[in-house]
Amino acid sequence: MKSKDKAANYKPAENREKDLKLALYRIQKGRAHTGETKVTITAVAREAGVSTALIHNYYPGIAEAVREAQGRSSRAMRDVKNQDLIVQRKKALAYRQEIEELRVKVANLASINEVLLDENCVLKAKMGYSSGLRRVMVWLARMMSEGR
Repeated sequence: MKSKDKAANYKPAENREKDLKLALYRIQKGRAHTGETKVTITAVAREAGVSTALIHNYYPGIAEAVREAQGRSSRAMRDVKNQDLIVQRKKALAYRQEIEELRVKVANLASINEVLLDENCVLKAKMGYSSGLRRVMVWLARMMSEGR
């Protein structure tokens, strides 16, 4: 007897989908049998007499229609996120290029700095600084150029 009762609850997929669409329509128009006013997957499932899992697993089109009615279409959200990703990738590319340009500039300045340090040592030697003082001056100049 129990198996006959269960068999009576089963409907073909087309009929079930039609029931789900009608349930969604009734909720949207404010004529729900269950008194639901807010369009949600739970409300549609309750109105149609099915579980939310059935809608999610077997009727993704209905779930998407509910999300669209809520203004949360997964496709629209995906498209927005995709556009944001494209913008962020362009920014990241620009930052990477800027970093590379700055690295080239730093290398160039470091080379110029080394030349100037050598010239400074030569000039100090000509002026008669002792070798110990000269080493301290070179070390100090290098520390300052490294930003320490």
